[in-house]
Amino acid sequence: MSTTVTPQQLVEHALATSTADDCVVIVRASSSANLRWANNTLTTNGVMVSSEVVVVSFVGRGDGVATGSVSGSASTTEQVTALVEAADAAARAAGPAEDAADLVAGRTSPDWDEAPQPTDIHVYDAFAPALGEAFGQATAAGRVLYGFVDHEVVTTYLGSSRGLRLRHTQPTGHYACTAKTADLRSSAWVGGATRDFTDVDALAMADQVATRLGWARRRTDLPAGRYDTILPPSSVADLMVDAYWGAGARVAHEGESVYSRRGGGTRIGERIARPGVGLYSDPAYAALACAPFNVASASDNTESVFDNGLPLGRTDWIRDGELTSLIQTRHSAAMTGQPVTPMIDNLVLEVDDARGSIEDLVAGTERGLLVTCLWYIREVDPQTMLLTGLTRDGVYLVEGGEITGAVNNFRWNESPVDLLNRFTAASTTVPSFSREWGDDYFSRTATPALRIPDFNMSSVSQAL
Repeated sequence: MSTTVTPQQLVEHALATSTADDCVVIVRASSSANLRWANNTLTTNGVMVSSEVVVVSFVGRGDGVATGSVSGSASTTEQVTALVEAADAAARAAGPAEDAADLVAGRTSPDWDEAPQPTDIHVYDAFAPALGEAFGQATAAGRVLYGFVDHEVVTTYLGSSRGLRLRHTQPTGHYACTAKTADLRSSAWVGGATRDFTDVDALAMADQVATRLGWARRRTDLPAGRYDTILPPSSVADLMVDAYWGAGARVAHEGESVYSRRGGGTRIGERIARPGVGLYSDPAYAALACAPFNVASASDNTESVFDNGLPLGRTDWIRDGELTSLIQTRHSAAMTGQPVTPMIDNLVLEVDDARGSIEDLVAGTERGLLVTCLWYIREVDPQTMLLTGLTRDGVYLVEGGEITGAVNNFRWNESPVDLLNRFTAASTTVPSFSREWGDDYFSRTATPALRIPDFNMSSVSQAL
């Protein structure tokens, strides 16, 4: 009979079962709760619990070390045994790994023996009644609300045959709300990230989208062109996440990215942004705390399974406008001659002379645009990190320091690295949420709003 066991027991069973020379086991025990609404009515709610196990086997060969990585849903020892056998077989059939290195030496988290931390629908005990009140207000005013909230807690257990026993609990929450006029001709969006929903006010969320719909009562059509443009923290987060994901040291070293130096090597040590600009990651950053050790399920240009368990601390990617680090495994660090700086699960952009809020940036703009949402972002040219995308759910005209109406949507073309040189003003840094990437991939960001004097709206879009 199969018996459900603790995550720690799953780790120990996998390590004891593997016949490979070495083994790393990652167990992610997760629970999540969500609410969804449409047409001013709650439509669904649910709670889910899951357990994912990753087994990485290492087999010594005459020409190096081969690895095999297999993952799957597993909550019993029988299911874990099947994953171990598959990983061991994959390692024995594989060629030598180019990123081979000594596995990280063992250490144990003080909370290793603790059970996974759960979440449930009660995380919305304050949010849900306020949301119901927001539905009533929207209906009375002729607005329609759509949206969702999601809260997930993942407890990761990392164990290895070299003695690693590491544990980390990661709460992740986000909310998003779109409001439309009754005729569905105008829309507005707001969203944000949270750790526990104690800081999310459903009525304030609904008021914000209502205000934006009010701005759209006057409509002006504008042609494509370069505009003095204010990007809110959420849109800046969209762009900075791309800049971060593209900062792999190996790709840069091989001449394939915006961080590549002409003639070979990387641009580390070069000024790539305005003085005073800092871009960094820090596992201990308030409100964005994340795992303080490296977790890698498979090897690629920015991750190595041999680096599992490496301690993580603050890493400055850009300091005072200078590129100081790129995402490095131990393998790529040996190639580039730079320190080992693995990817970290948060990102912070700060500007030394930043002040005020997005409202202050609007007040200081004589004529320009406020773009509240970017979406469908795709890379056009990795050598310059040129991105393209669309605006959506609210582009507003600023005249004389005030928002005077809405304008049509655009397709845009810009490089986030280039924007860090061209912006003319920045607000203070606040926790932000990338609409494009935050839902599923990267939600822990803190960014300012930026004013770009010549943002490239390359063509008019018909998107609502």
